[in-house]
Amino acid sequence: MTWDPKKYDEFKTERSKPFDDLVSHIVVEPNLKIIDLGCGTGELTKRLYDKLSNSSVLGIDNSAEMLAKAPTAKNLTFRELTILEQLKDETKWDVIFSNAALQWIDNHGELFPKIISRLNPGGQLAVQMPQQNENILNRILLNLVQEEPFASYLNNWTRPSPVLTLDEYAKIFFENGGKDLVIYEKVYPQISKSENDFFDFISGSALTVYEERLNKEQFEKLSIEFKSRINKYFPVVPSIYAFRRLILYARF
Repeated sequence: MTWDPKKYDEFKTERSKPFDDLVSHIVVEPNLKIIDLGCGTGELTKRLYDKLSNSSVLGIDNSAEMLAKAPTAKNLTFRELTILEQLKDETKWDVIFSNAALQWIDNHGELFPKIISRLNPGGQLAVQMPQQNENILNRILLNLVQEEPFASYLNNWTRPSPVLTLDEYAKIFFENGGKDLVIYEKVYPQISKSENDFFDFISGSALTVYEERLNKEQFEKLSIEFKSRINKYFPVVPSIYAFRRLILYARF
């Protein structure tokens, strides 16, 4: 995927709130060995590093653009890797952390046990993901790309969300030895201040996978129609977008 760090960072305040909720569940212990899967710009990874003092933290991301301005500190490092490439490495970790990244990887029924297998005994897994199957902006986009002319532009390709239900994650965690489970969905309200705020919010994430597969003219048509449908669903300003996210934590 091609990421636009500038567009992504326009909403960094909104994106940091679920990060703070996720970090609050981690039990702070000395000398933890931590990996952040899908660290983006590294700004939030640095906050994780600061909170979990006397620990070593590795952030990985497959976007050179995102990592270009990653912060530096003693025992804080970054590598350009995909999450699946990292998981081929059998290195074990005390904390595996992932904030709004695993929703881009398919087959969570296989992915999560593999991630859990990379934890040391007593290790902690902390994951946050947008609940794309529930969120209205994602549903509007998925419906739109299945219509003409966009279905033909995309050769009928779509990107359905792989995110599972709370029950399914609870089952995966339990069956893989999870304890002290904390699994819940939380709404992070977004309030529009202008007509295209909600489009701008999602254009830095879910829309990017379609941008990669369309030419400039096709993507412009998709963007115009997507904006129109968002504005029809939210006809007044200000409006509230009940943005749902999943928080998943357990020890193994």
